[in-house]
Amino acid sequence: MAKLHLSERRACRVLGQHRSTQRKVPRGRADEAALTAEIVAFATRYGRYGYRRVAAMLRDAGWAVNQSGSSGYGGGRG
Repeated sequence: MAKLHLSERRACRVLGQHRSTQRKVPRGRADEAALTAEIVAFATRYGRYGYRRVAAMLRDAGWAVNQSGSSGYGGGRG
């Protein structure tokens, strides 16, 4: 792979990306697998509930999530 002599600012502008996406390493939750299992359990038991209702049920069960934390609910699992 050839190395181009191009600044980060210019490369990001050409690609249409924000520079912060190149610097931050995405990190997940330490308990992601347990949270996913809980979401799947709710989805199995209450199939017609949406992600807002599932998020509320997760908060009631003691999980610290917002609505985006359960937005993966149902996506690719069915």
